[in-house]
Amino acid sequence: MRSGEGTVREICVIGGNRYFGKRLTARLMAAGDRVTVINRGSSAPPEGAIHLVADRNDENSLEKALGSRTFDVVIDQVCYTPRQAEIARRVFAGRARRYVMTSTVEVYEYEDSAALVREDAVDPRTVAFDLELPWDDPEFLDSHYGEGKRQAEAVFAGTRGAEPAFPYVAVRVAHVLGGNDDFTGRLDHYTDRIRTGEPIAVPAVNHPATYIHVEEVADFLAWAAGEDFTGPVNAASHGVLSTEELCEAVAVHIPEGRTVFRSVEVGEVSPFSFARSYGMDNSRATRLGFTFGESRDWLPRAVAETLGKDD
Repeated sequence: MRSGEGTVREICVIGGNRYFGKRLTARLMAAGDRVTVINRGSSAPPEGAIHLVADRNDENSLEKALGSRTFDVVIDQVCYTPRQAEIARRVFAGRARRYVMTSTVEVYEYEDSAALVREDAVDPRTVAFDLELPWDDPEFLDSHYGEGKRQAEAVFAGTRGAEPAFPYVAVRVAHVLGGNDDFTGRLDHYTDRIRTGEPIAVPAVNHPATYIHVEEVADFLAWAAGEDFTGPVNAASHGVLSTEELCEAVAVHIPEGRTVFRSVEVGEVSPFSFARSYGMDNSRATRLGFTFGESRDWLPRAVAETLGKDD
């Protein structure tokens, strides 16, 4: 999307002040882009970025903060509901040439394919959305995470006969690993249990999943911002990983520990164990020109980073 050598792109990043979001912003700025970060003011963006304070759930607040600004690309890191997407669609129509939404593998939560799932398994143009559901209720939102993302994609895609307000991309991100700032606590779950020998609950039939390294997803989003393709795209490293492989990588750092699995038919299981197939096909992004790494190659490094053992 650069119109010529030396052209500075105007890029807006909504949210994204932690984990791969902050890495994305750093990459954009290093590439010479002028980056505007919008958040509620809870944390400052990297030095050199323009900071706008607004509540993205409040259309008037967002409009007021933006003023007359326009952007080549908007990268939305924190769109979780169709209501948020509807506001963004209205506010940024005429302000943005391209819109990149960070979506999730969870949009495929109703798929159960032994083969890796392709983007057309969930076509946002055919997904219905409901703005009246209790999206402001944290418990409802948490339990409908995949549905919220799926419906948000539908809004940007222009369902109900409406045309998209701008060329949009929905980056369906695989489970992210790596970095010493992983705030999810998911690997800590395994670390604690391996250290104490407490059983790790897994489904009776435990399926593997696709993953992506925190640095790789930042690379992917920065790349997607500069391309011209539209619609959903899967972002996942090559290869699937099982719970056992993850635990083996963790156990390397806990020689006194013990890995014990407990198979359960019903009830809560460990964070990276799945009762259904959970792999994404990354061939679309590969054809478009992005080069993914191999998950098994970076897994030891990702675990070491998160456990603080990468000295």
